[in-house]
Amino acid sequence: MSWFESLVLGLVQGLTEFLPVSSSAHLRLTAAFSGWEDPGAAFTAITQIGTEAAVLIYFRKDIGRIVSAWFRSLFDKAMRQNHDARTGWLVIVGSIPIGVLGVTLKDHIEGPFRDLRITAAMLIVVGLVIGIADRLAARDETGRRHRAPKQRKTLESLRVKDGLIYGLCQACALVPGVSRSGATISGGLFMGYKREAAARYSFLLAVPAVLASGLFEVKDSVGSGDVAWGPTLFATAIAFVSGYAVIAWFMKWISNKSFMPFVWYRIALGIVIIALVTAGVLSPHAAESAS
Repeated sequence: MSWFESLVLGLVQGLTEFLPVSSSAHLRLTAAFSGWEDPGAAFTAITQIGTEAAVLIYFRKDIGRIVSAWFRSLFDKAMRQNHDARTGWLVIVGSIPIGVLGVTLKDHIEGPFRDLRITAAMLIVVGLVIGIADRLAARDETGRRHRAPKQRKTLESLRVKDGLIYGLCQACALVPGVSRSGATISGGLFMGYKREAAARYSFLLAVPAVLASGLFEVKDSVGSGDVAWGPTLFATAIAFVSGYAVIAWFMKWISNKSFMPFVWYRIALGIVIIALVTAGVLSPHAAESAS
C-alpha cells in the first residue's frame, strides 16, 4: 500500500464511519474503483481505532461519567439504579452479539462477505430499512392530520431488551454495506427512540466492539508481514481527524434532518455497483483488482 492510498483510504474511513453509508463498503469500493488491492478486513479494523478515538474524545464527558458510575455500581448496589451506571452495563450487554458473531464468522468476514454483490445488496436493502425507520420517526415528531406529535424515548428509557436489540443491529454491520451507525440508529428509531438518543447510544455502543476488533487485528498482524504498518498507522491518524469533524457535524444534523439523502445515495450506489459488476467492469471478489 502506498502512502497516497493510505491517505485516501484514511479519509474515506473517517468520513464514512459515522454516516449511515457503511465505511467498510466504501473502503472496499474505493480500492476497487481505483484499481488498488482490497485493503482487507485487518486494515479496516485497525483504522477504525482512529475513528473510535475520535468518539472517545468527542463524548469524553459522557464516557467518563458512565465509566465512573459503572465502576461504583460494582460495589454500591444503590448505584445500579443510576442512569449512567445502567448505560455502562447495557453497553456491555449490547456488545455481546457482535463479539460472539465476530469471532464465529471471522473467516466469512475476511472472505465471502467482501463480495461486491453482497455489498451492493446490503447497501440497497438496509437503505430501504433506514428510510422506513426515518419516516416512522418523522411521523411521530410532526404528527399527521388529526394526530398530535408523539413523544419519543430518550436514553433514560433504555432497558436490557433494547440494549440487546441494539447489539444485534450492530452485529449486522459485520457484513460490508450494512453500516454500523445505519443499523443501530434504525433499530433505535424502530424502538421509538429520538434521533439524537439513538445516534448517541450507537456511537457509545461501538466503542468496546471496535476497539476490541482493532486490537485483536493488531495482535494477529504483528510480525505476520500482512500489514504495511507505516501507511496503516498514517491512515488511522487521518481517520481520527476526519472522523472527529464528521461526528460534530452529524450530531447537529441528526437532531432535525431527514436520513433520506443517505437512503437515496445508498440505493443509487448499490444499483451502480450491480451494473458495473454485471458488465464486468468491476470484479466482485475482494482479492482481485478492478478491471
